[in-house]
Amino acid sequence: MATNIQHLDTAVDELRDLLGDRLSTSESVRTHHATGEETYHSPSPPDAVVFPASTEEVLAIVKICAAHGVPMIPFGAGTSLEGNVIALHGGVTIDLSQMNDVVQVNPEDLDATVQAGVTRKQLNTYLRDTGLFFPVDPGADASLGGMAATRASGTNAVRYGTMRENILGLTVVTADGHIVKTGGRARKSSAGYDLTRLYVGSEGTLGIITEVTLRLYGIPEAVSAAVCAFPSLEDAVNSVILIIQSGIPVARIELLDDVQMDATNRYSGMDYAVANTLFFEFHGTDASVAEQVGQVRDIVADFGGGDFQYAVSAEDRSKLWQARHDVFYSTLALRPGSLGWPTDVCVPISRLAECLLTTKEDIQEAGLIAPIVGHVGDGNFHVQFLVEPGTDEIDRAREVNGRMIARALDMGGTCTGEHGIGIGKLAYLEAEHGAGVDVMRQLKRALDPANLMNPGKVVSIS
Repeated sequence: MATNIQHLDTAVDELRDLLGDRLSTSESVRTHHATGEETYHSPSPPDAVVFPASTEEVLAIVKICAAHGVPMIPFGAGTSLEGNVIALHGGVTIDLSQMNDVVQVNPEDLDATVQAGVTRKQLNTYLRDTGLFFPVDPGADASLGGMAATRASGTNAVRYGTMRENILGLTVVTADGHIVKTGGRARKSSAGYDLTRLYVGSEGTLGIITEVTLRLYGIPEAVSAAVCAFPSLEDAVNSVILIIQSGIPVARIELLDDVQMDATNRYSGMDYAVANTLFFEFHGTDASVAEQVGQVRDIVADFGGGDFQYAVSAEDRSKLWQARHDVFYSTLALRPGSLGWPTDVCVPISRLAECLLTTKEDIQEAGLIAPIVGHVGDGNFHVQFLVEPGTDEIDRAREVNGRMIARALDMGGTCTGEHGIGIGKLAYLEAEHGAGVDVMRQLKRALDPANLMNPGKVVSIS
């Protein structure tokens, strides 16, 4: 699709009248919004960037863009990985970062409503004095609107679930210029189609999320974290499978393979064994945490796991999990000047060891450097390829990635557990969903017939 230059200029003039200096066409601002912070995809800048402060302003922006046939790309914190926010066809990027108000918190009902630009860290700082927290933690300080749009999850998903399970309702501006509220604050409903789940994970292709109503949880009385090394990747993963099958309510179980542990030690100043390693976190009362730790210690011992190294204080736990969240940067530091390509799949947990081991063998046979990390408690793992620009390494990485995704799909898994489709996983959606992709296209055409909402993402519309 191509945007008519005259129509674009008219739209920009009308948007400037509406927003004043909250519209920018400067090269630096447009370049900042040309891609995500940690994506390998080629940048493509929008023609203009706008910074609305309310749902009503987003509505006005959408009406102007729709009237002139100008594409619209919602943008949160820019932490997406699969090219989700790239302006493939130019147009207007709608940066929601200034919509960062916590609208209301209802401690008695364990829920909160926030504007889309509120980040997860901002919300948890706001909640600190209430004894509540929001647990979905993808690592980056992503915006909650962006997390809803990509159906994000993270390190706590094994216990608390993903964004899908933790969103009660949304406010969405639709392509035809309406404000729609989906769901509500009730914990269940059987009233009509589940529009909330339709928009969660739609990546801005069906509408623009401007507010999110979320489930909250009580801050646990006791928290303990531990690190345990294993003689092999298979032993580490098989211990996780038994822990999950035993119903032990571990809050976090993260896997870092030996390559990643080497990178993490160097980058984060740690001295853990360079071995396949699990990071654990346990939440509950003092008694329940002690019970969980004892049960898990017994299981990992049966698989050759070493002694637990505990991070008990809040400061030590924070350092541990920051090291986990910094794996993108620690991996890049292994090979300065390389390009980082993070990708992910998710499989049924009973097939996780097989998928991981075969993928690791494939990486080694291809002669690539690609550490593996994973939210292994729910079968999701990530590979970060380090490739030298201008060489055939990108082609080799692409082949390994394709085989990994095909392997995951054959096992009943998915091409992405939490990165979203964007443009990076677009080619694999048909293999995963078959005729279901045609249904997705029908939804897209019905809700966005002019294909102006983040065009070129999730499903291709000719």
